Amino acid sequence: MRYLLLFGLLIFFACNSKEPEIIQEQNSGRRIREVKENVPLDSIRLSDPAILADAKSGMYYMTGTGGWLWKSKDLKLWNGPYWVAETDSNSWMGKRPMIWAAELHQYKDKYYFFGTFTNDQIKIDTVKDNVIPRRASHILVSDQPDGPYVPMQDPTYLPADAPTLDGTFWEEDGIPYMIYCGEWLQNWNGTMSKIELKSDLSGSIGESDTLFRAFDAPWSREVNSEGDTLPSKVTDGPWLFKTQTGKLGMLWTSWVYDVYTQGVAYSESGTLDGPWIQEEEPITPPNFGHGMLFRTLEGKLLMSVHSHRSENGRYIRYPNLFEMDDSGDKLILGPKYNPK
Repeated sequence: MRYLLLFGLLIFFACNSKEPEIIQEQNSGRRIREVKENVPLDSIRLSDPAILADAKSGMYYMTGTGGWLWKSKDLKLWNGPYWVAETDSNSWMGKRPMIWAAELHQYKDKYYFFGTFTNDQIKIDTVKDNVIPRRASHILVSDQPDGPYVPMQDPTYLPADAPTLDGTFWEEDGIPYMIYCGEWLQNWNGTMSKIELKSDLSGSIGESDTLFRAFDAPWSREVNSEGDTLPSKVTDGPWLFKTQTGKLGMLWTSWVYDVYTQGVAYSESGTLDGPWIQEEEPITPPNFGHGMLFRTLEGKLLMSVHSHRSENGRYIRYPNLFEMDDSGDKLILGPKYNPK
C-alpha cells in the first residue's frame, strides 16, 4: 500500500505542477495557457520530455505529459506551451482526457503524436481494490510538426479492457509497429509489447506480442506487502534505437525502491522478437527516467530525460539532456549537455 500511495502521489504532482497557469478554458474543454518566449530548458516543468529535431523547419519540438508543445531553435531557449492535441469528445476519451508521455514521430510525409490518453470516467477493471480507468496508447496525425494533431479513423488501437501506456514508434523490415507498456496495476507484472500498425498508422493490425516483463530486470527493486525485496512491477517509457554497429536496443524505465530509474535492454536476435537481454545496471544515475534519443540538427546524439526536484513542498519534474555514444554495440551515457 505504501508503494501504491507513493506512485499515486508522484503521478498527481507530476500532472498538476508542470504547466503554466490556465488563463482560459473553452466550453469544449480545451485549455489555453499563457505562451511564453525564451524560457530556459531547466525552467520548464514537464514530465516525459520527448524532442523532435525537424530538419525541414530547422526547429526542435518538445512534447511530454500533457497535450502541449514547446518550440526552440537551439535547445536552450523555448517558446510555449502551445496546445496541439485535438481529441474527439464523442470518442472513448471523453471531453477532457488526461494525456501522458506524448512523442512526435515523422513517418513518410506526416507527423504523428503518440500519446497515452485516460478517461477516468470509464472504469474497466478492479484489481486488488484498485479501480482501473480506461487508458490506452493512441496516435494523432498532422501535416506539420507543430500541429494541430487530430484523430484518425480507428477509435481504438488496443483492447478496451486492458490499460496500456507510453506507446512509441518503430519500423522493422518496412513494417510500422507500436511498442507499449501493459499497466502493472492490472497485470501486477508490467509488460512490454509490440503491435503492428496500418501503413498510415491509422489503426493496429492483429494481436499484440509480449517482448518482456518487468520482473526480467535485474536492476529494479521494490519491497512487496510481505516485506520481500523483488524486481519492480513497473514497465514505463520504452524507446527503441540501433547503435552504429546495428545492435537493437530499448531504453525503458522502472523504479529502484522509491527512485525513478532508467535501464536498457538489447535484442539478441537484432529484431523486436528478441529475446531481450536486460543490462545488469541502470544506464543513468538515480532520479532520471523516461528517456528518448534524438540527433541535433548538427548530428550530435542526445538523450532527453526528466528528473525531479522539490519546490516549496511540491514535486516538480523537468527536462534534462545527456550526450550519448552509440558507436559500439552498447549505448554509453556521456556528460550532461548544456546548450550554448
